[in-house]
Amino acid sequence: MFKDFDFSKMGEMLAQAQQKAQELEAQSEAKEYGAKSGGGLVSVRANGKGEILDISIDDSLLDDKESMQILLISAINDALKAVNDDKKAMASRMLGRLDLGGIKL
Repeated sequence: MFKDFDFSKMGEMLAQAQQKAQELEAQSEAKEYGAKSGGGLVSVRANGKGEILDISIDDSLLDDKESMQILLISAINDALKAVNDDKKAMASRMLGRLDLGGIKL
């Protein structure tokens, strides 16, 4: 597995990987993710840091606290899941493109 691997380049490869990770993190933080629940009665927007940017609740839910809470929790969880799923996908793509001198991941 390490037969043709040049260990003297390990630091360079790690620096390259760290720079790519920082670039991907910056790209991820700039993205926005949205989710809706209750057929659009509740919508939530989050950024790549996992911070909630906006919540929209249809007026019809204002008299039904329990339904509003359930739909709000669902929309928030879906938005945060989208953030995490995208981060995992970006990391996977980064690792797939990383040149480690012949080592296969």
